[in-house]
Amino acid sequence: MAEAVRFRGRKAARLDEERRQLVEGMKQTRDQLNFAYAQFNTYTDPDLVDACVYEINSLQSRYSYFVRQVKQLEAAREGAV
Repeated sequence: MAEAVRFRGRKAARLDEERRQLVEGMKQTRDQLNFAYAQFNTYTDPDLVDACVYEINSLQSRYSYFVRQVKQLEAAREGAV
C-alpha cells in the first residue's frame, strides 16, 4: 500500500514538472509571438512582412501544441487520481 502511494507521489511530481515545462514553453512562445506582431506592425518592406507572417503562423502552431499538451496532461492527471 505504501509503495502505491509513493508511486503516485512520484508520478504526480513528474506530471507537475512536465506541466511546468509546458507552461514555461507557452510563456516563451507568447513573448515571441508578441515580438513578431510588433515587428509585423513596424516593417514596410514586403519581404519582411512576409517573413513576419510565416513566423507568426509558426509561433501560433507552437502555442497550439503547448495548449494541447497541457490539456492532455490534465486529462491524464484526472484519470490517475
